[in-house]
Amino acid sequence: ILLKNRKAAILRRFPLVLILTQARPEAVAEPLRVKLDPGSKTSGIAVVNDRTGEVVWAAELTHRSQEIHKALTKRAAARRSRRQRHTRYRQPRWRNRRHKPGWLAPSLLSRVLHLLTWVTRLSRWCPLGAISQELVRFDTQVVQNPEIQGREYQRGTLFEAEVKEYLLLKWQHQCAYCGASATRLELDHVHPRARGGSNRVSNLVIACRRCNEAKADQSIEVFLANRPEVLARIQVQRKTPLADAAAVNSTRWRLYEELQTFGLPVEVGTGGRTRWNRSRLALPKTHWTDAAAVGASTPERLRIEHVCPWLIEATGRQARRMVNID
Repeated sequence: ILLKNRKAAILRRFPLVLILTQARPEAVAEPLRVKLDPGSKTSGIAVVNDRTGEVVWAAELTHRSQEIHKALTKRAAARRSRRQRHTRYRQPRWRNRRHKPGWLAPSLLSRVLHLLTWVTRLSRWCPLGAISQELVRFDTQVVQNPEIQGREYQRGTLFEAEVKEYLLLKWQHQCAYCGASATRLELDHVHPRARGGSNRVSNLVIACRRCNEAKADQSIEVFLANRPEVLARIQVQRKTPLADAAAVNSTRWRLYEELQTFGLPVEVGTGGRTRWNRSRLALPKTHWTDAAAVGASTPERLRIEHVCPWLIEATGRQARRMVNID
């Protein structure tokens, strides 16, 4: 309508942006919030209006970390074969190579740079007022100490979501007893509460409903008496330290530090809260809906009916070498 009435002109075609022919000094651009759900292979991005709950824009970004890893492995093999051919070539200089503090492997750093690139682009396309990021998959503090209380922690459904998100990651979304994955998974106490078992995460596993009901209030030694190999595997895996989970979140902390350089308030959330928000809002399980449900700032209602998310695939900008060989 604006174009037909010559009240606006096309400023940019991708994405489509209109510019009005007359100035409107009384107009105020409403600030929007960009929300990020970093992933290992695909990350979700959403731009949300906190006041109306409208998801203005959404995308799913596919990373190329595996391609970078393969390219670096191929380059290392080529250099190694060159040195072994006894040709005129410099000696290896691995002794004087040192990584700077905070160094990340190129395959990991690429995930951070991909998201930073799109946050920069979105800041040019729309008025951003805040950033939300899923910083960790679960709250390690509340998982380690279930008795923690305070304004920042909610008991009940949100607490259970944090613990369940941690256990799903720890047990690879499979039943600890039978290995089933395409079914509903529940929390199960290794030592039943009826026999004095605690709610600590070391006493919890993920189990399907059939195994959970079959175990009932039996001890794990009695329930798995005929399967000693499964019993031994569970006893070892349930005592896995939380340090492994912290290492997985290394790229998220680097992304958090880089996002703070934009000068906007950065809100952080956990995977457990994201899962809880998505279930509360009855949203489908996709990467961009996970991004829209990140953080405590998620509105009581999200409008997603009109959203057609972009499917973005990261590509290399240039070769990872100073001179291309023929």
